[in-house]
Amino acid sequence: MGKATGFLDYQRKPNGDIPPRERIQNFEEFHTYLDEEDRREQAGRCMNCGVPLCQSAMKLSGMVTGCPLHNLIPEWNDEVWKGHVRYAFTRLQKTSNFPEFTGRVCPALCEKACINGEYGDPVTIHDNELYIIETAWAKGTIQPRIPRIRSGKRVAIVGSGPAGLACADELNHRGHSITVFEREDRVGGLLMYGIPNMKLDKSVIERRQKLMEEEGVVFRTGVNVGVDVTAEELLKTYDAVVLACGAKHPRALPAADPEKTPGVYYAVDFLKATTKALMGAKSKSVSDFLETRGYISARDKNVVVVGGGDTGNDCIGTCIRHGCRSITALEMMPEPPVERTASNPWPEWPKVKKTDYGHEEAIALFGHDPRVYETTVKEIHTNKKGELREIVTVKVKFENRKMVEVPGSEKTLKCELLLIAAGFTGCEPYTAEAFGTKLTQRNTVETKAEDAFATSVNKVFTAGDMHRGQSLVVWAIAEGRRCARDVDMFLMGYSNLRES
Repeated sequence: MGKATGFLDYQRKPNGDIPPRERIQNFEEFHTYLDEEDRREQAGRCMNCGVPLCQSAMKLSGMVTGCPLHNLIPEWNDEVWKGHVRYAFTRLQKTSNFPEFTGRVCPALCEKACINGEYGDPVTIHDNELYIIETAWAKGTIQPRIPRIRSGKRVAIVGSGPAGLACADELNHRGHSITVFEREDRVGGLLMYGIPNMKLDKSVIERRQKLMEEEGVVFRTGVNVGVDVTAEELLKTYDAVVLACGAKHPRALPAADPEKTPGVYYAVDFLKATTKALMGAKSKSVSDFLETRGYISARDKNVVVVGGGDTGNDCIGTCIRHGCRSITALEMMPEPPVERTASNPWPEWPKVKKTDYGHEEAIALFGHDPRVYETTVKEIHTNKKGELREIVTVKVKFENRKMVEVPGSEKTLKCELLLIAAGFTGCEPYTAEAFGTKLTQRNTVETKAEDAFATSVNKVFTAGDMHRGQSLVVWAIAEGRRCARDVDMFLMGYSNLRES
């Protein structure tokens, strides 16, 4: 599929980025897009492999490569090459509920498995996906698909992150009546309040919510299940309940407690406050944002971010837009190699150094990479008011799988804002406990089997990070789809929903 010699005729050409110093003046999405002819050529680079690993989701050396949704990538690449974008959308829609989310925030597991990447550059699968879905939105191809027949079955979904939304979307199109409960004031979970606007504009989530509402899904925001509504009420009212509350219990930093020290915050609380303030601003420009109130400000502060993942990078980009004085990012792990090592061959997930948008912006603004490897926070120092003023860092190394400090490696850094982006340790347990479901040692909801979604409590299912632990948006969508099939089987005795 695609052009037979496309991988030889055309070089990889990804979407572009607005230059760092220009894009940090606002909270807008900062990518630029190829024209139609360039996009066709990029799709034409697809080789139609005999075994398309891009859609495989294989586990190699403990890490997954290839798409967990098993997207029909060669098929829709071929349609884009031929100029049949509408047909490309029909193939994409069969396996993916929200390509507009993954096309923006997914790290592209598919591209890491593309055979073009073995000796050269992989196909721009991630960018092609976004082009297909945004073209479908722009041309009105996407219209409400209202089920013609309802089953009479009612399902409550607790949590409106990508897993809950995907589960709701699948079960609604199957004909069941769906109500989604969300404790926040807006739908989306971490899509809404954990990912900054410059990566995922919130209008993208609202657009999808509106479509789902037109198709019959009911959203009840500001409802904290287990507090505002009891588990007993839901189990009495609905034929099945799906717990998709995410893994939002933050990993603590022993040296710094956000509840005790002003100036220390968990990353998601910081990002959420910025997003909420931005919604009340006149525009997405930094100047208008700075006039708002109620957010956790990094303006004129020396900021230290603990954690080297996507959330840590998002904190860097956000702090720069606030107008921070300096930014340092601490990572406990060693610095990865720039290129693959011999022990990490294709198609394994490439364990290489990734310089993301926040890092690029810090380099452009401050002249150096903000990351410091094999380092953590040992102590914090406060003023007489108890406010954070500096931290003491220490180098660390791993011996017998345990992290130990390197003696004499302490350094003192000015720091008025410390953001903890060290990941999550499972779900907040109160909702699971309200329904009587068991938790695993990883603080996730236990199911009857590893690849199943039914819990030990009748009528109660779970999906997403609450089931598998902290993971990617694409995995959450895949989990929501698979959970929907299990729920459908439970309700109807059979299911015609696609097995991912």
